[in-house]
Amino acid sequence: MQLTRIPGLLFGGDYNPEQWPEEVWAQDAKLMAEAGVNIATVAVFSWSRLEPRPGAYDFGWLDRVLDLLHEHGIAADLATATATPPPWLIREHPHVRPVDANGTLLDFGSRQGYCPSSPVFRAATARLARVMAQRYGQHPALAMWHISNEYADHTLECFCDESARHFRTWLADRYASIDGLDAAWGTSCWGQHYTAFDQVNPPRKAPGPINPTQLLDWRRFCSDALLECFEVERAILREVTPDVPVTTNFMSILPGLDYWKWAAAEDLVSDDAYPDPADPTSHVGAALSYDLMRSLKDRPWLLLEQAPSAVSWRAVNVPKPAGMMRLHSLQALAHGADGVMFFQWRQAVYGPEKFHSALLPHAGVRSRGWQDTLRLGKDLEKLAEIAGTRTAADVALVLDWDSWWGLAAPESMPSARLDLKDLLAAWYAPLHARGIAVDLVSPDHDLTGRRLVIAPNLYLCTAEQAARLAAFDGHLIVGPFSGVVDTADHVHPGGAPGPLRELLGVSVDEFRPIPDGATETVRHADASTSTVRRWTEWLAVDDASVLARYRGGDLDGQAAITRRGRVTYLGCLLDDVSPVLSDVLTRAGVHPVADVPPGVEACRRDGADAHYLFLLNHGTTAASVTLREPGRDLLTGRDLRDRVEIGPRDAVVLRIAQEGEK
Repeated sequence: MQLTRIPGLLFGGDYNPEQWPEEVWAQDAKLMAEAGVNIATVAVFSWSRLEPRPGAYDFGWLDRVLDLLHEHGIAADLATATATPPPWLIREHPHVRPVDANGTLLDFGSRQGYCPSSPVFRAATARLARVMAQRYGQHPALAMWHISNEYADHTLECFCDESARHFRTWLADRYASIDGLDAAWGTSCWGQHYTAFDQVNPPRKAPGPINPTQLLDWRRFCSDALLECFEVERAILREVTPDVPVTTNFMSILPGLDYWKWAAAEDLVSDDAYPDPADPTSHVGAALSYDLMRSLKDRPWLLLEQAPSAVSWRAVNVPKPAGMMRLHSLQALAHGADGVMFFQWRQAVYGPEKFHSALLPHAGVRSRGWQDTLRLGKDLEKLAEIAGTRTAADVALVLDWDSWWGLAAPESMPSARLDLKDLLAAWYAPLHARGIAVDLVSPDHDLTGRRLVIAPNLYLCTAEQAARLAAFDGHLIVGPFSGVVDTADHVHPGGAPGPLRELLGVSVDEFRPIPDGATETVRHADASTSTVRRWTEWLAVDDASVLARYRGGDLDGQAAITRRGRVTYLGCLLDDVSPVLSDVLTRAGVHPVADVPPGVEACRRDGADAHYLFLLNHGTTAASVTLREPGRDLLTGRDLRDRVEIGPRDAVVLRIAQEGEK
């Protein structure tokens, strides 16, 4: 399935022509065509230029830009321009601005300066989206719509009175009655009983800890409120231009937005990713994010933003060394992307992002960066045939935003050292190092066809979710502090693991988080040991085999890891899960797509006539890989078999013909 009507892979970046004299535009279009750019993101922050006064529009400059792009064979990812409200809207309607938890009204001067619940803001975005759709819906350059930009990057929540009203409406829809809310929130605790919805406020700054269920519902509400903003514009675009795909750029694994719900509202998933070139392991986190993007709709996705080199917002903005820009782009393709784009096309000379890298740097066509741009464009042409191919994964990681939000409640948990993204990464990193393909799933997904499912944490678990896991006929690993609470953040009867108790064959007698600086030791059945630094549990084994026990300390001899049938439970957070993972992978019959040395990443995409093996060397020295099958490297045209040498920060994309293909 193609993301858009553009054949092959997408290549381009954010283009901000309004920052440049018009005589520069023709040069930009010419250089884009020279580099192989086939799509540009346009008008993301252009609201104040397109509508300089209420209802007075100036589209002439954008008309000329789109015409120019089309003349040079470049399509447009056309933004609705609603990422930042214009100054006139803020000054005429000052309460459009967001309010923080302390009650401070934030002023205009940056981006995303709006209250997501503001009816004035939503109406203004709807008007502009309709005008944009009516004007450009039939423009030949239009390839897809780009609504707003990086939702929740700067404004995830607003605590103003309008948000309070919206929150109350959301709560009334969820609970139907104030008695239902009181029961869910457990308001008999600390004298918080409500008798009417108009008594309820957002979780503003308070003298002490705030009701954790109120916080959980607030997180749900904030994600939904921003999604409503997106859906207001999407409905108009689908009405006026039903055949043009709609997206908004996600921000990798973002805690604030439930991307399972968001992806269902999009036509295609797109992502912004900025792995830190100063971190030699950052490509692992990027791979996890990319696998999420592919999994959200189980189809190819688009890397809509990445940096060609340095960014502008870290404390120290390290540039990418030679080869890394290309390698990171190939990595996104390896994990199912059908295109790689960048922020930005031409490097700005003013503003907060003037030192953020670009496909066309300040130094122009004489720069190393420009040569990297040209090389990547040529490589993407060579890889065009992978567009639309898919990735098959035997292993799935469970990612549940409700559990993430519940774990994050301050001042009410056994430990503040449990972050769901960290727990995911602890399992993902060794799978990635082994070259094993991984999907991500929600706890409500159908798990059919998987050999192994890993739930690093299901703090919040319903009976329905437990039943789905129990019905799964593959191998299952469940991490600690799971099955603790229900959807209202109430502890299940009998305590953890609640509805998972029969499936796991254990009960949790006591949670025993480890203080900073201390360690515990776990002894496995083969007499090897593992260290634990964050979390342990006192387990009562009801109907399970013990795979590992604590050695020393207050838990000496107690069960740490258990197994019932094909279900393994960890009552602790191992510093390294590899001993448990290796055993279960063997039992489940899960195999890597290639045997790779440390530092080399292996991924496979499957097409109708061939499959494509990506071998990416993230190391700074050459690496050697033994090939299971011969194939042709699409990047060099070489026929390869047996062993292949891959240079530092280099890659091989091996096309391996299916049996019977001529």
